[in-house]
Amino acid sequence: MAVLKGRLGELPFACAWPAIHPGQRLAVAYSGGADSTALLHLCAALWPGQVAAIHIHHGLQAAADDFAQHCQAACDALQVPLHSVHVQAKNAKGESPEDAARKARYATLAAVCKAHAIDFVALGQHADDQVETMLIALGRGAGVAGLAGMPATFERHGVRFERPLLAAGSAQIRQWLTAHNIGFIEDPTNADMAFQRNHIRHTLVPALQAVFPQFRETFARTARNMASALELNAQAAIKDIAITGLPPAIAALQQLPIVNQANVLRHWLKTGHGVAGSEAQMAELLAQIADCTNKGKRIHIKLGNGFIVRNAHVLEYQSG
Repeated sequence: MAVLKGRLGELPFACAWPAIHPGQRLAVAYSGGADSTALLHLCAALWPGQVAAIHIHHGLQAAADDFAQHCQAACDALQVPLHSVHVQAKNAKGESPEDAARKARYATLAAVCKAHAIDFVALGQHADDQVETMLIALGRGAGVAGLAGMPATFERHGVRFERPLLAAGSAQIRQWLTAHNIGFIEDPTNADMAFQRNHIRHTLVPALQAVFPQFRETFARTARNMASALELNAQAAIKDIAITGLPPAIAALQQLPIVNQANVLRHWLKTGHGVAGSEAQMAELLAQIADCTNKGKRIHIKLGNGFIVRNAHVLEYQSG
């Protein structure tokens, strides 16, 4: 475990700290809530002078200005520069406001990093967030990708993102903040049961705690196993893409086993276009590919904000 500077002492929970070299800079995505507050204090203690904070001001609730003021005051006390950015995310047709806000948030975080020579971003999601994410995925009938949960590290918009707190429970983080008299914001929307994630947090998670006290660790193990399976699927897809080409040739796809066809298509759509089809959409697509035996056969399937179509001998994804 890394040695914390100052009064913070040793941590009572595990953190997967990224390697930071002298001269590199990291930014903490800082909302002012408990998780990002703990992350900011820890990073500032570990790497003084190398840490900045980025606050995304969505303006979606009346207290948003107060949140921004709290974040500025906290960063001033820590002598950490704060980049506060107003973002208004408009959801596209068929896209939820939450998805639109998340996309805008990542794009903004990456843009700030590039503008200020920041090497990567630390995010405050923890073990309970991972459990909630996996339960939502399970409730939607997700496959391997959904049950892999949130990765500890990933890249988006050309910037690396890290989640150091994925092994730490929410209660542990809050207890640590209280023990060190570190203030944070309680977002009132976290108690709104109209949000699915909050409903899971306040009903399912306590039930899991009562029946399976080690559920955070076992869910984390499942996420790691699913992530390994996801990597194997990606490797298999890359081998098959050497045969089908990109965009995938229909005749070459037809020569593959059906499970390989589905794997290639999901990999192509996800990595090339950032979309994922439902089970019903993929089943319909595979059926139309199987039925594509003459030049005049048409393929046209709605998927995400676009369509999968046939263009001569290959498939194409056309954005809406």
